[in-house]
Amino acid sequence: MAASTNSLWASLCNSMPFEDSRILLVVCYSIVFALGLPANCFTTWLTFVQIQKKNVLAIYIFGLSLCELMYLSTLPLWAVYVQNKHKWEMGSMACKLTGYIFFCNIYISILLLCCISIDRYVAVVYALESKGTRQQRTAIFITFILFSIVLVIHCPVFILQDGEQTSNRTTCFETLPLNLQLAYFNLARFLIGFAIPCTILIFTNHRIFQSTEISSSLGKRQKAKVKYLAIAIITIFLICFAPYHLVLLIRSINFLLHQKDSCSFEHHIYSTSAAFLCLSTANSVADPIIYVLASEHARKDFYTSLTKWRYQSPINTSLKLKNSKESQEAAQTSENQNFTTLSNEQ
Repeated sequence: MAASTNSLWASLCNSMPFEDSRILLVVCYSIVFALGLPANCFTTWLTFVQIQKKNVLAIYIFGLSLCELMYLSTLPLWAVYVQNKHKWEMGSMACKLTGYIFFCNIYISILLLCCISIDRYVAVVYALESKGTRQQRTAIFITFILFSIVLVIHCPVFILQDGEQTSNRTTCFETLPLNLQLAYFNLARFLIGFAIPCTILIFTNHRIFQSTEISSSLGKRQKAKVKYLAIAIITIFLICFAPYHLVLLIRSINFLLHQKDSCSFEHHIYSTSAAFLCLSTANSVADPIIYVLASEHARKDFYTSLTKWRYQSPINTSLKLKNSKESQEAAQTSENQNFTTLSNEQ
C-alpha cells in the first residue's frame, strides 16, 4: 500500500499540468518582451540624460532599467522552453545563467525600489536637512554595492540543482518536489528579499504621505506627483512580487511539513504559481512608469530626445545633404541665368 502511494505521488510530480499554463506563459513573456524592451531602452536613455543633469534619483532608475533589459534578454529563451513543453534543450550552463539572471533581476529590482523610496523619504521628510547631502556619488556607490551583493549572493544558483531529468524531459529550475536545500533557500529569499524590503517600503511611503499632507512648501501638483510615485512603487511591489513570494513561502513550508506527500500539493498549486510568475515578469513593463512619475518633464524629455535622434539619424543626415546639394545647384543655376541675362543686355 505504501509503495503504491509513493508511486502515485511520484507520478504526480512527473505529470505536472504544464499544458494548462503554456499559452498564458508564452503570451505573457512575448507581450512583456515586446513592450518592455523599447520602454526600458527609452527609460535608460532618458535617465542617462538626467544623470548628466546631476539628478540623483535618475541613478537608481537607470540601474533599474539596465537590470530589466538584462532580464528581458532571457525572455525569448523562457518562451521557447515553455512552448517546448518545459523541455530545456540549450544545455545546463545556459539554464543556470538564465535562472541566475531571473533571480538577480527580482532582488535588484526590489532593492532599487527601496532605494527610490528611501531617497524620496529623505528628500520629502527631511527636505531642509537633506539639501546638499543627496549626491550622485553616493547613489552610484549604493547602486554598485547592491548589484554586487545580489550577484554574489546568487552565485550558489550555479551549484544548486537546476531542474529534473526524467526519461522524456529536462526541466530548468523546476525541481518538483522541492528539496531541503531549495526549501531553505526559498525561505531566505522570502525573508530577506521580500519581507524586509516590504517593511521598508511601507514605512517610507507612509511617512512620505504624512509629510506631503502637512507640507506648505509643496504646491498641489507637486504633492500629487509625490503621492502618485509612492502609490506606484507600492502597487508595483505588491502586485508583481507579493504573490510570487507568498507561493514560495507556502511551497517551502508545505514541503518541510509534508515531505512525503508534497507532490500532490505541488500538482494543485502549479497553475497558480505560473500565473504569479507572470505577475513578477510584468515588473519589466511596470518599472518605466516610475520614471514617468519621478520626472518633472518626462514627456518633454521624450520628445526632445526623439527630435534629436531624428535630427541626427543617418537617413535625416542624408536628406539634409541631398537638400543642401540641390539648393547649391539651384543657386548656381540662378547665378548663371543672371550672368547670361546681364551679358545679353550689354
